[in-house]
Amino acid sequence: MTDINNATTPFPAASLLGYPRIGRRRELKKAVEAYWAGKIDAAALDTAAKDIQLSIARRLQELGLTEAAAVPGTFSYYDQVLDTTAHLGAVPARFGKLLNAEGQLDIDGYFTLARGNKEQQPLEMTKWFDTNYHYLVPEIGPETGFSLASTAKVDEFAFALANGIETRPYIVGPVTYLLLSKASDGAPAGFAPLSRLEDILPVYVQLLEKLAAAGASWVQLDEPALVVDQDTPAVEIEAAVARAYEVLTAAANRPQILVSTPYGSLDGQLGTLAATNIDALHIDVFKGAVPSAAALAGLGSKTLVAGVVDGHNIWRNDLAASAAKLDALKGAAGKVTVSTSTSTQHVPHDVAEETQLSEQLRSWLAFSDQKAVEVRTLASYLADPASAKAAIDEATAVIASRATAAGVRRDDVRARTEALTAADFNRSEYSVREAAQEEALHLPPLPTTTIGSFPQTSEIRSARARNNKGDLTNEQYEQLMKDEIKRVVELQEELGYDVLVHGEPERNDMVQYFAENLEGFDVTVHGWVQSYGSRCTRPSILWGDVTRSAPITVAWAEYAQSLTNKPMKGMLTGPVTILAWSFVRDDQPLGETANQVGLALRDEIADLEAAGIKVIQVDEPALRELLPLRKADHAAYLDWSVNSFRLSTAGAADATQIHTHLCYSEFGAIIDAIDGLDADVTSIEAARSRMEVVHDLESHGFGRGVGPGVYDIHSPRVPGEGEVTELLATAVKHVPSRQLWVNPDCGLKTRGYAETEESLRNLVKATQAVRAGLLESAK
Repeated sequence: MTDINNATTPFPAASLLGYPRIGRRRELKKAVEAYWAGKIDAAALDTAAKDIQLSIARRLQELGLTEAAAVPGTFSYYDQVLDTTAHLGAVPARFGKLLNAEGQLDIDGYFTLARGNKEQQPLEMTKWFDTNYHYLVPEIGPETGFSLASTAKVDEFAFALANGIETRPYIVGPVTYLLLSKASDGAPAGFAPLSRLEDILPVYVQLLEKLAAAGASWVQLDEPALVVDQDTPAVEIEAAVARAYEVLTAAANRPQILVSTPYGSLDGQLGTLAATNIDALHIDVFKGAVPSAAALAGLGSKTLVAGVVDGHNIWRNDLAASAAKLDALKGAAGKVTVSTSTSTQHVPHDVAEETQLSEQLRSWLAFSDQKAVEVRTLASYLADPASAKAAIDEATAVIASRATAAGVRRDDVRARTEALTAADFNRSEYSVREAAQEEALHLPPLPTTTIGSFPQTSEIRSARARNNKGDLTNEQYEQLMKDEIKRVVELQEELGYDVLVHGEPERNDMVQYFAENLEGFDVTVHGWVQSYGSRCTRPSILWGDVTRSAPITVAWAEYAQSLTNKPMKGMLTGPVTILAWSFVRDDQPLGETANQVGLALRDEIADLEAAGIKVIQVDEPALRELLPLRKADHAAYLDWSVNSFRLSTAGAADATQIHTHLCYSEFGAIIDAIDGLDADVTSIEAARSRMEVVHDLESHGFGRGVGPGVYDIHSPRVPGEGEVTELLATAVKHVPSRQLWVNPDCGLKTRGYAETEESLRNLVKATQAVRAGLLESAK
C-alpha cells in the first residue's frame, strides 16, 4: 500500500508499456472461443486466463524486467477500452440490466457488450489510433450510470502478487476514455461524453484505492487521445486533463500514477500534464520528437519515461540514435527511465521462434521479447554508457548491412516507378465508365453482392495444414478448394445474388496470401498479433522492393466464372491495406513502397481482365487506419495512399467495374479521399453504426455506386429481414437508389455457414421488398 505522502517505490529503470496478451500460441483465443462455444465453463476460462497472465509476467522477468512494477499488467479478455467500460459500469441502456445483483458486470455481460445478443447489436467497433487493433466504442449519454462494476484489474494484480510478481496495473485514462466514446442513442444534440468527466472520476478513485489496498505501488493510466488532433477544442481538453489528474492524485490512498501518451508527440498537452501531481509521465520519442528542455522544465521531480523503442513495428532499434535521444533528455526530469513507444501488443512475441526466416532477415528484427532486451540495454546505457557499447555497435553494424542486402533495392522495380506519369493514375470519366458497365453487366436496382470471403471451415483449414505438411498433394488440395468454390457459387445462385464471389477458400489471409506471392515479402509461422477480441492475424514482413513474377488470383477467378453466367468478382487486396497489415520497411517513404505494390496489382488486374473477369474488387479496409494523428500530416498521406490505389486500377477498361471496400473507420474524416479513389462501387461498414455513414455520403454528394453494409459480420447474431429492411430504407432516404448496392459489412471468413446462410437469405429478402417498394413508388 502506497501513501501519496510517502511514495518510496521508484519507477523501474526499464519497462514495456504493454505486452501481447493472447498467449504465445494464441491460448487466450482458444480458451475464449471454447467458452463461447460452451465447451468449457467460466472456471476453466478463468484458469486459462490466469495461466496466460502468469506466463507473461514470468517471461518478462526472465528478460530482465525484475524491478517492482516493471511488468505491465495489460491482460484483457477482449479489449482494454471494454475493460474500462466494465470497470465504470457504463452499460448502455439499450442492453437492459447486464449488471448482476451485486452491481457487477460478469463475464457473460462483458461478452454481450462485445458480441451483442439476439435483440441488440454489440458496441460499435473502430480502429485504435493508427494501428490494426480495434476497440469497442463506449456509448455515453446524460443517463449513463457509473459505478465500480468490475474489480478485474485488482484481481489480476493480486493474483500476480500472490505468485511473487508485482505488476503495474493498466487502465485507459479518463480523458481518453471519454474522447473515444460516442453519444448514446437519444442523447441531446451536441452532447459530448467529455461532459461526464466529473461523474466518472469518483469511480477511478475507488479503483485506485482498491489497487493501493491490494499492494500496487504504481498504476498506468493510458492517455493516447492527447497525441491526436481532436474536434473538441484544445482548451477544453486541457481543462479536462488538469481536472482529472487533480482529482486522481488527491485520492487519500493511491498507487503512484504513470500517465502514458503513446502513438505520437504530446505537443501542447505536455505542459498540462507536467503541471499536475502525477508521479511519472511517459512520452513517445520514437515516433514523436524529443521535447526541448524548456518544454520539459515543468516536470520537476517527476520521472520521465522515455518511449525510445518502437512498440508498433518489428525492426531492430537503432540503439545509437536512441542513446542520443536519452542523452538529450537527461536532466529534464528528476529521473529518466526507458520504455517502448507503445504497448508491444502490436507485434509478435519472439523472433527466435521464426527459424524458417533467413538468419539475415532475423538479425534485422525485434519482436516483443527482443524489444524488452533493447529497453534493458538502453537502461544500462543511462546508468553506464560503457556497459552498452558492444550492443550499440552490433545494432549499428546490422542496420548498415541491411541497407546493402540483396533485394532491398532492385533497379528494375525502381526504374518502373520512376517512369510513371500522371496518365498512369487516371481512368475515363465516371459517366463513360458507368454506361459501359451497364451495357456489360445488366444489373438490377439495388444489386446484391458479398464482400469476398465465405466461411473458412475446419475442413478448409485442415486441408491447408495437411498440404503444408506434405500429407496432401497440391493436386488434391486444389481439387478440395475447387469443390468449396463450387459450393459457394451454387449457394449464391440459390440465394439469388447478383454479383458473385468465389469465397477465397485458398487464402489463409487477405494480405498474407499476396505476400506469399510477391517478391520483397516474407511471412512468419508464430507471428500472431491481436486484431480484436479473439481475432488474430499474422502480419507479413515487407522488407524489400516489391514485384510480381506471375499471376496470383487469375486461375481461381477464371474457374469460378466458368461455373456461372452471373458476374464473378476478382478479389484483390489494395496497396494501402497490404502496407497497413504488414510490418513495412522503415527505410523509405511509405508512398514509394505503396506504388511498388500498386504496380504489381495493376498487372494482376490486367491479367484478370484478359481472363474474362468483368468486376474486380480492390479492398482498402485500412485506408482510414494509416491516417496520421495530426491534421497537418493528413494531406500528404491521403495524396500517396489515394494515388497508389488509382495506380493499381487506372489501367482497367471502362467496362470493367472496379469495386473497393472499407470497414471500421470514421469515414466522414476521409470522405474526400474515398471519393478520390474513383472506384465505381465502394462498400462500407455501416450496420453496427446503424447507417451513420449515409449522412456523410449525402452531404458530400457522393456520385458513384456505394454499398453501406447491412449485416454486421463481426458478431454471431443473425440480422432479421425486418432489421435489414429498416437499414436499407434508411440508406435509400439519403443516397439515390440507383447508386445503392446491398452487401454485408465485411468478408464472411470468421462466420459459420448456418448463420451466414440465414443472414444472406434475409439480406436478399429485404432487398426484394425494398426493390418492390421503389418500383411501386415510381409508378
